[in-house]
Amino acid sequence: MKSTTRVPINKTLTILSLPVLLLAGCWEKPIDPDPDTGRSSVFETVPQRIPIEPGLIDEASGLAYSRTLDGYLWAHNDDGNLIGLIKKDGGQIRRYTMGDLITRDWEDIAVGSGPRDGVSYLYMADFGNNNADPSIDISYIYRVPELTSLEGSFQNSDIERIMYRYPDSPRDAETLLFDPITKDLFVVSKELGTTNMYRLPYPQPAENVMTAEKVGTIPSVMLATGGDISYDGLEILIRTYTSVYYWKRNPNETVAQTLSQPPHKSLPYVLEPQGEAVCFDKDAQGYYTLGERSTAPSVTLNYFKRK
Repeated sequence: MKSTTRVPINKTLTILSLPVLLLAGCWEKPIDPDPDTGRSSVFETVPQRIPIEPGLIDEASGLAYSRTLDGYLWAHNDDGNLIGLIKKDGGQIRRYTMGDLITRDWEDIAVGSGPRDGVSYLYMADFGNNNADPSIDISYIYRVPELTSLEGSFQNSDIERIMYRYPDSPRDAETLLFDPITKDLFVVSKELGTTNMYRLPYPQPAENVMTAEKVGTIPSVMLATGGDISYDGLEILIRTYTSVYYWKRNPNETVAQTLSQPPHKSLPYVLEPQGEAVCFDKDAQGYYTLGERSTAPSVTLNYFKRK
């Protein structure tokens, strides 16, 4: 006798889908965290794109995640004395005047500790020098405590000036790195040929001209336009107009030793009109990029989340 027992359609679909789910599971390789950082080195390929209102930060050359105003990023244009504070969802952009400071070619910004314990500082690099003009002998990095309130302001008396010369010849530079482990500053030159690294060891004196120490070259990178080091000092980003490069720093290495090796990988990136700014977020759960508007109608702050 022919059976008339029916298998419910939802049960049938479940049974039929099991091989597909099992097969898909076989292809999904788990992402193992690095034993030193506890984080993977894999990031989303499609970023979250946050619109930036035109006219406020149209020539973004630097980007740094605030340590005192959570959920905000510092950014600045090439010149002048205005610095922008961008809410990470793009919903608010505030601009602050940096006292009476007038910059020549402000090209990058970093956040880190400094001479006073418990204080987070902004390091603003006025070291751009197109065509490596030999008459520009001294470069500047300005150090000022971060604001701790959205209603705060920057005072002239709080701004310190770090001055340095290159040990070889004047250079164009657009990348400033702060090492949270040693408090050293690193300047990366912007060149078509050899990309050079220079170190300004901590404590960097204010108002006295120091000579930077050349500590090596960076292979496989040309025309560096920005960079950042993660909050724990174990990951480094350097970007160009077309790429974002990633290094994982071993705990027993210096920044120079790490960057003297080829990048460990190239990270996801969406082309920007003129891409110059990059930074990790506060806990290194992802990284942001921002480009200059140039002739584009507008730009977006792009966030690549870590997997």
